[in-house]
Formats: sequence, C-alpha cells, structure tokens
Amino acid sequence: MSDFLIPALASLAPYVPGEQPRDRRYVKLNTNESPFPPSPRVLDALSREEVSRLNLYSDPTALPLRRAIADTYGLSPDNVFCGNGSDEVLGLSFLAFADAAHPAVFPAVSYGFYRVFANLFRVPARTVPLREDFTLPVEPLLGAGGMVVLANPNAPTGLSLPLGEIERIVRGNPGQIVLVDEAYVDFGGESALPLLASCPNLLIVRTFSKSRSLAGARLGYALANAPVIDDLNRVRCSFHPYNINRLSMLAGIEAMRDTAYFESCVQSIVRQREETAAELRALGFSMTDSRANFLFAAHPSLTARRYYEALKKRGVLIRCWDDPALREHARISIGTREQMRRLVLETRAILSERTIS
Repeated sequence: MSDFLIPALASLAPYVPGEQPRDRRYVKLNTNESPFPPSPRVLDALSREEVSRLNLYSDPTALPLRRAIADTYGLSPDNVFCGNGSDEVLGLSFLAFADAAHPAVFPAVSYGFYRVFANLFRVPARTVPLREDFTLPVEPLLGAGGMVVLANPNAPTGLSLPLGEIERIVRGNPGQIVLVDEAYVDFGGESALPLLASCPNLLIVRTFSKSRSLAGARLGYALANAPVIDDLNRVRCSFHPYNINRLSMLAGIEAMRDTAYFESCVQSIVRQREETAAELRALGFSMTDSRANFLFAAHPSLTARRYYEALKKRGVLIRCWDDPALREHARISIGTREQMRRLVLETRAILSERTIS
C-alpha cells in the first residue's frame, strides 16, 4: 500500500475472485463458469470485419443489445440497462440507490461483493442472518429502511425463494429499491420478472456469464421500470459511458437470440447437477437443494478445506471459505458429464484413503 491511498480506503478488503492457477491443467469447478463454449452464432458474429472496427468507439447506448434482451423478455429497450458484467451493474446500483441515509440490507451469507460495494461506497450495511438450514427469513427484510439486495437463487447456498416471498419483500419496501440478483435463476429459480409491471421499486440484475457462456465477455444487464433505468444511466454516463465494447455487444446479441443453444446448455447443467448430487449423497455428503449451477456440500468426516486441498492435488478445483458460517461447506460448480465423473472418482479415492489411514 502506498502513502497516497486515502485513509477511508486503507482498510478496504477487496473482493477475492476464484483462483485461476496456471501451474497445470485443472478441471475447473470453482468459479461457476459455464463448461460450454459460447453459442456458434457468437463465433460467427465475431468476424475479421468486426474486429477491424475496433478503432471506433462502441454505441454508448448499447441499443442493439438492449433490444435483443428486451425482445427475449417481452419488454421495451427502455426497461433494459447493460453493464460491463453484472458486477458493474451491482456497483452502479449501490452508487445510485444507497448512501448514509439509505443503507444496504442483504443476507449475512450471500455474494461477497455486496459487502465490498457497501464498504467501497461508504454505505452503511445491515445483514440478515440465515437460519441454520441456510434458508432466508423474509420478515427482517420487510420495511428494511434501505436498499434490499438479495441473490435469488442465493450464492453460495444455491437456495431459492419462491416468487410469492420475493413479492412480499418488494411490496414490503415501497419507498426503497429492492434489487434481486438473478445470476443463477435460469437453472431452476423463479424470476421476479412477472412483478416488474406493478412494482416500480424492483430492479432485477442478470448476467451473461453463467447460462449464456460469456464470462470472458463481461456482460450483465438490469431489468426495471424506465425511471430506474434512467437513474442507472445517469450514474454510468458520469463514470463510464462506453462500458460495453463492440465485440462483447455482438456476442451478447447472438447469445441472447440463440434460444435453442441456451436451453440445451441449461438442461445439461441441471441434469449433471442432479446426477452429481445423488452420487455425492451416496458417498455421505449432505447438501442444500441447489437451484443454481453449483452444489453447496459438506461431509461429516472431511472439512471443506481438506476436501479442496485433496482435490487440487488431484487436478480438480472447487471453492471453500474460512468464514465460520461457510467453512464446513464446499461449493462445487457443475461442469460437463466427464468433468463431474472425474470429480466423483477423485472424491471416492480421497474418502477411501482417509478410511484406510
């Protein structure tokens, strides 16, 4: 740390993304990326001609991409905001809708970036503890007195609130934005989209990184009523007006339009999630009823840290935490059938070695 960083940020703890080691070839099940490549239509769109246009700025309104998203969900482009990954959308939302007088309220166990954004923008934060089974109680989020932020399905637990409970939260905070982070909703959660027409305080945030196979393109978007979208654009254009690059915009358009490929990838991931869950349960693991593209699993004789370390030695990456609320559970991203078979095979070997020793 230099001597020039302002004191208010000296204690800032930045977000720690999943590791990306390069010392060997790993089966990567640690960052919830899609195991599948982008749609073939994406590859076709990224032509030499388009690359030659990188000397020009991208469309600051991202209108072609907003239109493709709007068409998919039966909305107007005025209801769509595009960001450089959903993390940018989340960050701009904290900047636009939360401050010292409007704190952020979110689950105590959830996506780690929420707390980071609150600290970065000096927004007071109040967290709502989960129950022992990792479910989220709704009552503490009613009349929250600030911007409510919740991932649905939640990360890293994978648990999803039904639409009726989301509606209670949105309608229970009429004077505040309720941000529903739907990064994983395509894998089995219920979207809050049906509430949009009647709830002016609802802000839905989604990503292209998971179900659309575009993590490297850095594309995210928000769905909301037009005045809320205008608010986000006011902040964005005061910070980063050309936030979507030309190639990512083209990739996003084609990924959104290729419904058949999207559905095929999602169905494969859901199928592998259920098959892997059954196999791990047979090996003694317990886990939540994940509605996401990952499993949140624990074993009575194997700590999450030791499981992670043993798998890494065998060339498989998963995610674990030192947080007391999470340290018994590992998060396992869902990969291809071959990748999940490898995970189960190595897990059997690890458990067998522990039994013998």
